[in-house]
This record gives sequence, structure tokens and C-alpha cells, in this order.
Amino acid sequence: MPVDHRREAGLAMKEIVAVDIGGTHARFAIATVEAGRVVSLGDAVTLKCAEHASMQLAWEAFGREIGRVLPRAAGIAVACPIQGDILKLTNNPWIIRPAQLAEQLGVDEHVLVNDFGAVGYAVTQVDATHLRHLCGPDTDLSANGVTTIVGPGTGLGSAYVVRRDGRSLVCETEGGHVDFAPLDSVDDRILQRLRQRYRRVSAERIVSGPGLVNLYETIAELEGQPALIHDDKELWTLALEGRDPMASAAVERFCLALGAVAGDLALAQGANGVVIAGGVGLRLADHLPRSGFAERFVAKGRFESMMARMPVKLITHPQPGLLGAAAAFAERF
Repeated sequence: MPVDHRREAGLAMKEIVAVDIGGTHARFAIATVEAGRVVSLGDAVTLKCAEHASMQLAWEAFGREIGRVLPRAAGIAVACPIQGDILKLTNNPWIIRPAQLAEQLGVDEHVLVNDFGAVGYAVTQVDATHLRHLCGPDTDLSANGVTTIVGPGTGLGSAYVVRRDGRSLVCETEGGHVDFAPLDSVDDRILQRLRQRYRRVSAERIVSGPGLVNLYETIAELEGQPALIHDDKELWTLALEGRDPMASAAVERFCLALGAVAGDLALAQGANGVVIAGGVGLRLADHLPRSGFAERFVAKGRFESMMARMPVKLITHPQPGLLGAAAAFAERF
């Protein structure tokens, strides 16, 4: 009988819990990994973070939901930098102490990654069918070089992947917190207005789900109209259904800002390809190609021709955070 060297090296097929914790939701699934790859990803269970007092309690609720003993291994993605003894999520009140996770969750092995680091791992494993063309040349992402990943959701996530000779290195960043850079008079008004509210105006204040409210309120002020809606979820629904002209104008402005930020990060990171991710990015799948996103993406002065040669994709996998959390575990164990 031939020797299975992957099993001898500890790379046998293994069940793990994949976890993706964001600002609003915590998602869980059972995944199977083998030899550095995610073999399968089960159905996701989505829990509202506000309905559970801690990650441990949400973990236990997931076990009850699926009615089985959970595997003693986990790949966990969380929406904050993975630094220090205490992790405070960016838009979520949960506190995570990495040193206590194994005991709290009852696991023998686990990997903890930033949520957009997880999306980076997902990008390294999805096939081309889950990467929808947005703008630039309609070609596959390069097998060598840097891929920038930008994703608006509850916040604005960012990461990048460096590929060399068949290997990939995922780099976690907090690029969504760079300064917002205005490019026209409307942007100037947005920045001026937000400076009255925040000491520093980051890109995330505009390019995120809640950021649509800031755009809508500024447009209402410019038009001399009352800003009647202050709930971002309602605004997104009205805008994407075309039922409110000012909400629709806010989404158009959002697409411009997303294009500009994605281009800035790609330029700064020396990328030769970009992937847009995040829950809001997916909602805009049909809208982005028809918006000013591409124009703002390439509008980088002397580097416009270089930016125009860069393929920009949208990741359409239904659970990139869970896939990436599982992939991060698979790559390290």
C-alpha cells in the first residue's frame, strides 16, 4: 500500500469550526480541510452579535443550533487588528482574549486572523467563477504580484495578497482608516461637514454601510432639502430600489468614493489586481459597473494608464469570511 505522506505530515483531512465575527453578525460553519486547502464548507449559521453577550456564548449557541458536538479545532476571523492580549472589535462590544480562547471554546488548535485577512485567504482559494469582472481588462488575477482587497460593510476592510512562484502571503491591514481624500466640490462639502462631527475623517466614515447616511445628509444640505431618513439600512433599500432620488444620489457618490479609495490602496500597495469584497460590495454588484467607480479608480494623474491595465474583480462567494477563516487554519496546520 502506498504511503500517504500528507497524513504522515499531519495534513490528514480534518473537521474544524469556521468562524467569521463582524460588527453586526457572527457566522459559523463546519468546514473540512486537507493539505492546505478547504475541501468543503457547510451551511452557515448567522447569529446577531447583539443577541449574545460574548463570543463563547455565541459559539455555544451555534453548537445547540446544529445539534452536535463541535470539532476541537477552529479558524476564527474577527473584525479588528490581531494585536495584544485583549482584542476589542471595531464595531462590536465583544472582548476577545486570545490566550483564553482554547479553554473557552474547548479546542486543541485554532487560528485567529483579521476579518479581511480571512477574505485574503479566501481570494487565494476561490476559482474564477467566484470573481466577477468589474472594470479594467477582463482577465484573471495575476499568478504573481500583489492583489489589493477592499470591502465595505459595517466598516471598511482592507488586506492584500502577495503571490510568488505558486505561494501566497496574506497581509492584514487597516487601510480602511486612511484619511478621506476629497476630489471635487461635493467631496469638499462632505469633508467639511464631517469635520464638525469627527476629529478625523477616515475613508470608513464615507465608504461603509453606515457611511451612506453621511452622504445622504450632505446631499440634502446641498439641495436645500430636509434629511428625513437617518437609518442606513432604510437608505440602502430606498436607493437600490430607486424610490428616493437623494438616496440614489448618495449611492452614486458612494460608488465614486469606493473607486477612489480602492485605487489609492492599490497604488500604495503596488498592486496589479484588485478584489472588492464586503456585504455592501456584493449588494452593489450590478450597480458598480454602471457607476463612476471605474473612472475614479483610474484617476491617479500620471499613473492613469497603469491603473487602467489593472483587473478589478468582485468576490461573489456567499461566505468569503468563513471560507477564508478555514483556509487560514488549513494553511497553518
